[in-house]
Amino acid sequence: MKRLIFLLFLLPVLTTHAQQINTVKLDSLFTSLAKNDEAMGSIAITKNGKVVYQKAMGYAVTESNTVADENTEYHIGSITKMFTAVLVFQLIEENKLSLDDTLSRFFPQLPNAGKITISNLLYHRSGLPGFTNDTNFPDWTDKPKTHEELLGYIVGRKPDFEPNAKADYNNSNYLVLSYIIEKVCKKTYQEVLKQNITDRLKLTKTYYGVDAVLHPNESASYTYFDNKWKKEKAANLNNYCGAGAIVSTPADLAKFIDALFNYKLVKKQSLEKMKTLVDGYGMGLFPFESGTRKGYGHNGKTEGFSSSLTYYPDEKLAVAYCTNGEIYPKADILNGVLSICFNTPYVIPTFQPLKLSAAELDRYCGTYLSKQPPIEVICTRKDSVLTLQTKGQIFTVEPVEKDRFMNKQFGFFFDFDLSKKQLVIEQGSVNYYLDINK
Repeated sequence: MKRLIFLLFLLPVLTTHAQQINTVKLDSLFTSLAKNDEAMGSIAITKNGKVVYQKAMGYAVTESNTVADENTEYHIGSITKMFTAVLVFQLIEENKLSLDDTLSRFFPQLPNAGKITISNLLYHRSGLPGFTNDTNFPDWTDKPKTHEELLGYIVGRKPDFEPNAKADYNNSNYLVLSYIIEKVCKKTYQEVLKQNITDRLKLTKTYYGVDAVLHPNESASYTYFDNKWKKEKAANLNNYCGAGAIVSTPADLAKFIDALFNYKLVKKQSLEKMKTLVDGYGMGLFPFESGTRKGYGHNGKTEGFSSSLTYYPDEKLAVAYCTNGEIYPKADILNGVLSICFNTPYVIPTFQPLKLSAAELDRYCGTYLSKQPPIEVICTRKDSVLTLQTKGQIFTVEPVEKDRFMNKQFGFFFDFDLSKKQLVIEQGSVNYYLDINK
């Protein structure tokens, strides 16, 4: 009996210890990334609503040598859609909007307006053509556009598919939702966001981006090319509105998603609807997995910025990561972060070249092809060096992990899957899949 009482007393202590985050190992990961100039950005991790880890690396603005810190603000791209979905469900709870309302109530001029519902928009099932697709978007990304001009990129165009026929991720869905919010509330999206979310949660570093001007504490974004960071063209965030206009910090984002999953923004029944998946899509949320653990959240990407926000309900763990410059892919960084948080095996990357024999290097040689986009890569060995040739360019790659090579000059990683006879080229968060040509 005494032994049983002792074990019952000890159990909470062991459980508490098992839940501790290995911050030393997290430091090792981000120190390695920063030391090797593999990424710039910031991370925040909360557990039970409390910050347990924060780290920033690299520059916010390279030209002024402004070093990033926990107050540095980033364009969060499509994570904005999660905020928009919350605002929609708040209006539904106030009986000002319904999931079954059709677009014809608000924008009858849009294609299939009588068939497309609020639910379709939230689930990316509207079939509306993308306002950033086939509209020369790179030419006007930094220029201010009115609501009418942006809707004009949708009006009169052929729908991509019939409403509710399938799911297809498209910025037009959440642009239109944000304009619907404005019509219902008779306020700007910026005002509704501030009143209903940021002021309520005291998110002092989260706000609506109204232009392409760099504001105090706001970071610029960069791509890595030819051994240096190159500043990206700034976007006029107002053109994205509820699809991608928000600026924030990882700490504020973690606070936001923790509040969402603790019913501080919407009721439990609303969150359950947001979490309900149809063809792999939730309403403003996507499913995430780390081993057997289930999470929810959203990613974002815009003009050199990339971000991720996830919440694991069973562990009450929130992870928010924002980057304004990446070589080592964001997905790989987050895989490492979650492995450390959940205490699963993980080796910190050192980015130091490995020594492989000629016979080992020969295993990777061959011609690799992809149809879309059309890419051909010829992989050969010269002495003890692996060489890749594509589009008339020849460059060498160094092995840094098992079956993984890097070309630091242009910021590329090359992952060989010999069992699938496949080559994956990673450029930041963009992957290209090539198959060996037999």
